[in-house]
Amino acid sequence: MTRNVFVLGLTPLQREELATVHESGDLQFHDLLDHETLVETEEIDFDALLDRARAQLDAFDGSVDAIVSHWDFPTSVLGPVLAAERGLPAPSLTSLLKLEHKYWSRLEQRQAVPEVVPGFVAFDPFADDVAEQIDLDFPYWVKPIKGHSSNLGFEIRDDADLLAALEEIRAEITDVGDAFDQVLARVDLPEELHGLGGSACLAEEIITGTQFAPEGSVSGGQFAVHGVVDMLKAESGLSIERIDYPAATVPEHVQQQARDVTARLLEHIGFDDGCFNSEFMWDEERQELRIIEVNTRISQSHSEMFALVDGRSNHQVAVDVALGHAPCMPKGDGDLTVAAQYVVAHEGDAIVRGIPGDSVLEQIAERYPGTRITFPVAVGDRLSELPHQDSYRYLLAIVYVGAPDREALQERIHDIEQVLQFDLEDCSEGSA
Repeated sequence: MTRNVFVLGLTPLQREELATVHESGDLQFHDLLDHETLVETEEIDFDALLDRARAQLDAFDGSVDAIVSHWDFPTSVLGPVLAAERGLPAPSLTSLLKLEHKYWSRLEQRQAVPEVVPGFVAFDPFADDVAEQIDLDFPYWVKPIKGHSSNLGFEIRDDADLLAALEEIRAEITDVGDAFDQVLARVDLPEELHGLGGSACLAEEIITGTQFAPEGSVSGGQFAVHGVVDMLKAESGLSIERIDYPAATVPEHVQQQARDVTARLLEHIGFDDGCFNSEFMWDEERQELRIIEVNTRISQSHSEMFALVDGRSNHQVAVDVALGHAPCMPKGDGDLTVAAQYVVAHEGDAIVRGIPGDSVLEQIAERYPGTRITFPVAVGDRLSELPHQDSYRYLLAIVYVGAPDREALQERIHDIEQVLQFDLEDCSEGSA
């Protein structure tokens, strides 16, 4: 029997990764909406996207057996809503929003796992008294209660930083915030969230240390973690530069503590029949664990790494859960022992005049089999005009590479970085 699995925002690389999924019987994977509509756009209308997806599913001549999500909002909410409407396994919308809404999530964390929650406060970025609303000492971090990637997240060291951040936040936050309001209108919100809609913000105590992330699922009430990744920051400490799998920067007992915390939190909010990746910070000097956030999906950033090390992408887990049975993910069945996702980034604004050609990519792939490189930019793009960019850098390339050991992995990353050359015309403020 053939089962039809619909994947939101499917890319060619992800279609190849889905080929690693093993299930009894035949699976047919279908695009549901497209990557440009769901990820690349700055204009989000959740209700309109939901209607388009419904129409596509209704027009399909066959059974709809599973719906899979692996991108940030709106995809992370669209998938479960569509699945629930068709009686397919999915988290309840309320449990989903208790994680998706960053302030609501912090309130739930404070109830369930208070020992790992940093100081936080919600605020209205359009108010005249923002500084008075934030009762945290400098420095602190501000971000939307519903953002996209690391967009509109800022470190605030003084009043001038806050004013500069508010200028950008006010100009852009409603791009996602208005669509998130459409979702919030579908559930009963607690009194603490009244007046804190999709365009509200969160200020948080800055936590330092080593960042890592367990990724897993809850299926039929059964909690499981299929892998833990290291999240290594750039020298500035403001952005994630590289993700390594499997994790090796924190002790196993700390990884287990993070698993236990995540399980307690998800049970507390009633999250079931869905995937997650939870981000933590470990301060070794203080022997202190802090939770950053819990995302309600597998991470597409991790997929290729799982395929290189374990022989299957993490779509295996997402598909298993979406079909309603316990995930079956192998360990160590891939061709390599360790893998990384590494980003090539540029800090200033620029126009892209040239990117590495096919011959360069073929040379890298021949030297390091299994390496994948994608370019989120194209010739002619102005970096500052690309949607959903990190607040502190612009991505030029995303590299997936594996190796037989960690020393070789570092050498391969260094080698690839030297080969990937971009032609950029600087147009940062103050440039010639």
